[in-house]
Amino acid sequence: MHSLKKEFLEHLKYGQTELATLRALGEHRGKQALYFKQSPEALKSLQQVAIVESSESSNRLEGIEVPHKRIEELVLGNTKPKSRSEQEVAGYRDVLALIHESAAEMKFTPNLILQIHQLVYGYLAQPGGKWKNTDNEIIERKATGEVRVRFKPTRAFQTPQAVADLTKNYHEACDHGTTDPLILVPAAILDFLCIHPFSDGNGRVARLLTLMLLYHFDYQVGRYISLERVFEESKEEYYRTLEASSQGWHKGKHDLMPWLNYFWIALHSAYGEFEKRVGSVKSGRGSKTDQIRKAVHRQLGAFAISDIERECPWISRDMVRLILREMRDEGFIQAHGKGRGAKWKVISKDESNIQNSSKKTVSRGQSERAFTRKPRHKK
Repeated sequence: MHSLKKEFLEHLKYGQTELATLRALGEHRGKQALYFKQSPEALKSLQQVAIVESSESSNRLEGIEVPHKRIEELVLGNTKPKSRSEQEVAGYRDVLALIHESAAEMKFTPNLILQIHQLVYGYLAQPGGKWKNTDNEIIERKATGEVRVRFKPTRAFQTPQAVADLTKNYHEACDHGTTDPLILVPAAILDFLCIHPFSDGNGRVARLLTLMLLYHFDYQVGRYISLERVFEESKEEYYRTLEASSQGWHKGKHDLMPWLNYFWIALHSAYGEFEKRVGSVKSGRGSKTDQIRKAVHRQLGAFAISDIERECPWISRDMVRLILREMRDEGFIQAHGKGRGAKWKVISKDESNIQNSSKKTVSRGQSERAFTRKPRHKK
């Protein structure tokens, strides 16, 4: 709404750094078609990993926790949800699938926003797809239990008109063609969050709309790299910049740049990760065993199986586990903990030599005892 008005957009100022970032993102978009021609199996694996991570991270940003294994079953196996948290994940999964398949036909309108919210709540007893009927606040709950109001959104009775104005201004700005889409998309998302049109689920709907609107301008990285995970990994900055850019929004005197800069850096990071992963496919990445071993040696500090899966999404978890056990037995890595919380760590050369020396000593001792053991005589 306010961020998309013609006079507001015309007064935005960009420095050399911002302009360079926008050019780099345009170059990423130009190159993505070349990467799409690479191994379809690798791209398919990347997409499956991205859907799982998006469903997990976007819900976790809202405090909705579901074990990773169950999310994989819900997203990839289309398993029936068993709890409220799983129902929320399943709803998000369904909208993601719809956007990946049909984004081009999904026009940004108030009715579409309502439909997305309804689908997100599709498995819950509480129906979705209705504007809020009471005023709400965006709050921050601190570890001490203290509650702080970050922002007071649009009043409930003003919400339907505010959303209509938002979508109208967005399409007018797009049709005008003088403002880069990578300014219009995050500006629309900020306005949506400042309106906060639903009693619950605003953050998840905003992230789904982000993916959809980027698709409209052929920024397809969200198909293969989870933007929601990128947001979650930098969630302090995500929330900080949204708050910073919302100050003064009701009067149209807010500073859009903190949120724009964060959004562009997050998108640039996603493209960098995408090109790195698909580039490894293009250059010939060797056997699966070699890929896993190289990924392990690139880790800094303790790492989990999921960290290796993220670098080698085309390789099964069972294969990763097998190679990690082999490297452990060879004395290259150590395991800390058990189960899903287990961590691994690469052992330094000195530590590895000590371990190997210890193994040899034990083995030699066993051999010596075998040769000095007195033979048993048959009675």
